Amino acid sequence: MDLIKTIEDLIRFKTETGNKEEIDKCLEYIKNVFDGTGAVVEIVRFEEASPVIFIRNNNDIEQDVLVLGHIDVVKATDDMYEPKIVDGKMYARGSLDMKSFAAVAMNSMEFVLKNNLNVKFGILLSTDEEKGSHSTHAFLEKYKDISAKVVLDNDVGGDIGVIINKCKNPVFVKLKAKGVGAHGSTPWDGYDANEMMMETLRALRKYYPYFDMYTGKPENAWIDTMHVAKICGGEVSNIISDRCEALLDVRLVETSSVESLEENIKKSLAKGVDYEIVSSSTPVVMDENNVYIVAYKNLAENILGRDIAFEQIGGATDARLFAERGAIVIMHSGTGEGMHGDNEYVELKSVEKLAEIQIEYLKRF
Repeated sequence: MDLIKTIEDLIRFKTETGNKEEIDKCLEYIKNVFDGTGAVVEIVRFEEASPVIFIRNNNDIEQDVLVLGHIDVVKATDDMYEPKIVDGKMYARGSLDMKSFAAVAMNSMEFVLKNNLNVKFGILLSTDEEKGSHSTHAFLEKYKDISAKVVLDNDVGGDIGVIINKCKNPVFVKLKAKGVGAHGSTPWDGYDANEMMMETLRALRKYYPYFDMYTGKPENAWIDTMHVAKICGGEVSNIISDRCEALLDVRLVETSSVESLEENIKKSLAKGVDYEIVSSSTPVVMDENNVYIVAYKNLAENILGRDIAFEQIGGATDARLFAERGAIVIMHSGTGEGMHGDNEYVELKSVEKLAEIQIEYLKRF
C-alpha cells in the first residue's frame, strides 16, 4: 500500500460530521481497498446513528488487537481538502485528526493479511466522533460481546514521542434557572434568572477555578476543570429574564467522582436553579508497567531511537468504551499541530514511523 497516497485519498473526501454522502463514499473507498484480500469488511448502519466500518482478518468478534479511530472531521474550507506537502508536513483537514492514522491502520491490515500473521486483528472506524461518537455507542450496543486484548488508539495526535496513559472523565452538566420576569426599569418586581445563573457559576468556581491564556496553565494540570460551554437567557433588552440555561463541560481526574461533582453543584446552586447530568463516562487510566504497554514502548523506542515519555491529557477518547470492557489501551500517534484549525498538519515521517511501530508490534504480539 502507498501509505501517503492513501492518506491523500482519504483527506479528499469531505467527511464533515453529518455529511452522509461524502462519508458513504469514503467508507466505500476503504471497503474497496480490501476487495479480494480475504479481509472481513462490514459497513454497519443504524437508524439513529451514522455508520461504522469494521475490518478484520478473522470471523470472530473477539480480537487480539483492535485499532480504534474515526474518519469524520470538523468543518473546513474547500482548499483544506486538497492536501499540501511542505517540508515533510502534510497540511489538510484530517491530516492529524485523524485520517493519517486511519491509513496507518489500513496499511497494518494489508501487512497482516499478506503475511498471514497469527494475530486476530481488527479496525473499527466511526463516522461521528467529532460530535459525540453515537455510532461507536450504537455499534457496541449491537455487538455487545466485542472485545479486544489491546486497543491501539491513534486519536491523540500531537507527539510521537509521547504515550498517553491517562485521560479524564468528561461530564456534561446542564443548569436551569427559573426566575420571575419583569420590566427592565423595575428589576425589583422580578427575579433575574441570568443573575441566578451567574451566582451559581461564581459559587462553582470555588471548586473549579477559571483558567485561560492569560492566567496560564497550572503547574499541575492533572486536576478537575470546568468551562462554561454555553449560556442562554433572556429574549429582549428591556425584560428581566425569567429563564436561563447553561451547559458545563467538566473534566474529572480518576480520583474524582461524579457523585463528588454533584455534591459541589448542590452546594453552589442559587435559589431557583436546578441541574441535570447530561452525560458522563469513565477516565482511561493505564498502568505504565503493564506488560503489553511496556513491550509497545520498548519497541517504539528502538524504532525511533529515542525515549518515549508518558503523559496525561484532559481530552476524552472513544477507547474508554473498551477500557471499561477490560482492554489494555495504548494511546500513541504521530506528530503534528493545528488540530481543528486552519493550519492543521501532520509530520509524514512520524506517520511512517508509527506505521512501522504498529506492524512490528503486530508481528511480535
